[in-house]
Amino acid sequence: MTVPTSPMRRWLQSRRARRAGGARTNDEWVAAVRGRDADGLADLRVVLVEALRPTLRRLAPAQAEAMAEDFAQEGLLRVLDRVDSFRGEARFTTWAVKVAVRLAYTELRRLRWRDVSLDDLLEAAPGAAPSADLEAPDAALAADERVRLVRELVAEALTDRQRTAIEAVMLRGMPLEEVAVRMGTNRNALYKLLHDARQRLKRELEARGYGPDDLLADDP
Repeated sequence: MTVPTSPMRRWLQSRRARRAGGARTNDEWVAAVRGRDADGLADLRVVLVEALRPTLRRLAPAQAEAMAEDFAQEGLLRVLDRVDSFRGEARFTTWAVKVAVRLAYTELRRLRWRDVSLDDLLEAAPGAAPSADLEAPDAALAADERVRLVRELVAEALTDRQRTAIEAVMLRGMPLEEVAVRMGTNRNALYKLLHDARQRLKRELEARGYGPDDLLADDP
């Protein structure tokens, strides 16, 4: 468990991050990372901590400080692994921050779904259908009808595995990686399963007079 940082330490880190971010050229950053230079890595870690804090304060305020430290360390390791992919099209620190932020978002999504089983997810009450818009009742009712039709087709036109995948990913929002683990498959196989299911749903929609993009027009 990371020890929470004090206000004074956060201020010092922020000041150091501002200095570190502009203190080296891209070539100097790359050389420091490739050479595992202790001062360079320490400065880069401070830059990552400061860049992660605003996002984490918004997404996980109670754990933001500890997570910023942890994700910065993980991000630093990811940068070490991927430094050779840096192409110099932006500041090195901007690229490194993007690496760390993407890692943080991925981990936060994983943590959100960590204790959710597919059975619990699929037994939960479905999301509410769109409500009628008083200013455009015809359009709202048409959207409601399409949502009901899509749910009906998911229940009746798909195989059990296709239905599980579609409901978990498209209707409930569980990340592909998490669904793949729970279904005992991998991301590529799950993507193919979802593709086949979507194609079947589109064919069924077209047979009922809807366009090929109606399945994606609103998030059911």
